[in-house]
Amino acid sequence: MRQFTYGLLLASVCYGSTAWADCRNTQDFGTWLNNFKQEAIGTGLNPEVVNSALNGLTLDQSVIQRDRSQEVFAQTFLEFAGKKVSSYRLSNGHKQIQANAKLFQRIEQEYGVPAPMLTALWALETDLGAVTGDFPTLRSLATLAYDCRRPERFRPELIHALWLIQKGDQTPATMRGAWAGELGQLQFLPSGYNQQGVDFDGDGHRDLIRSKADALASAANLLRHHGWQAGQPWLVEVKVPREMDWSKARLDNRLPLAEWSALGVTEADGDPLRPNGQAALLLPMGRNGPAFLAFPNFDAIRQWNESTVYATTAAYLATRFAGAKPLYAGHAPVQKLSIPQVRQLQSKLAARGLPVGKIDGIIGEDTRKAVRLVQQELGLPADGYPDQVLLSKL
Repeated sequence: MRQFTYGLLLASVCYGSTAWADCRNTQDFGTWLNNFKQEAIGTGLNPEVVNSALNGLTLDQSVIQRDRSQEVFAQTFLEFAGKKVSSYRLSNGHKQIQANAKLFQRIEQEYGVPAPMLTALWALETDLGAVTGDFPTLRSLATLAYDCRRPERFRPELIHALWLIQKGDQTPATMRGAWAGELGQLQFLPSGYNQQGVDFDGDGHRDLIRSKADALASAANLLRHHGWQAGQPWLVEVKVPREMDWSKARLDNRLPLAEWSALGVTEADGDPLRPNGQAALLLPMGRNGPAFLAFPNFDAIRQWNESTVYATTAAYLATRFAGAKPLYAGHAPVQKLSIPQVRQLQSKLAARGLPVGKIDGIIGEDTRKAVRLVQQELGLPADGYPDQVLLSKL
């Protein structure tokens, strides 16, 4: 496949600091689609494949509405994990690990990713293959590629989807999945499917929708592509002291476990840390909430999904499948800022010249970095998690 360009950029008009929520398209969908077909053909795709797949597509306004109202990512870690790490998922996940033991063994031998990690992602993405979605993938991707919010992200995905058709992995009719274009039992975007998908059941096709073997092995292949190291940990729950230098607790600060032990960090049960390897101290809800040591493999999980709340939940669920006990909620209740309050906080941080990413009410890593800097400036515990005290001082 030849590399394609991001030409034929979509004309749009945006207003205000939350531009993506207010932007509007200035070109009709039919004209855009005709232009896109020519761009797709220019990448080496067969014109017959392109026209057969895209002719007659219409805009799906419900997809645009869903894309602009993703408040699920504004949940705290305990809220999200409390819903996702359920007794139902734990029980069914253990059953699947046992029922597919030989398959998981083959996958780990080939790609180095163990059954608990793959099962956690399988459970979170589709309830172990039970709920894969029923949106027509091409229509969803064309809608998002046309819309003014994130066209540069979804135009390549639509191209990759067409390549999956040309290669014989799927047909337009069989490509049905989540509203944002994810496909199959592990919810791959077409780019990941096209580039890291594998035929693990040996039938000559990479079918991540119907083939459990293909889907799980492709997930392992993608994690390995993201840097997963065989035989290494990914996340370990710990306890932190009441006071320490909280500015050290950030994902870009990986230290030897002996240093964390010297700072008062212990195993979850209070035993001393076993000084083996390096890890970052992850406090998804600040110094009073749950605490984890995140090892290099956690970076691969974050590349699977850039949301720290999702990645931490997936990694924690994997530890439960591997035998870990339920987590400790932390030293004290953590007060959550509302979405409007987080937007207000982000606006105030941006006004100070601090990069916060999008002003969207979601506490992402950029916002956490900015919060940590201003906490240090104001003499507050610099754990990177905003609260009402910080908002009041700003």
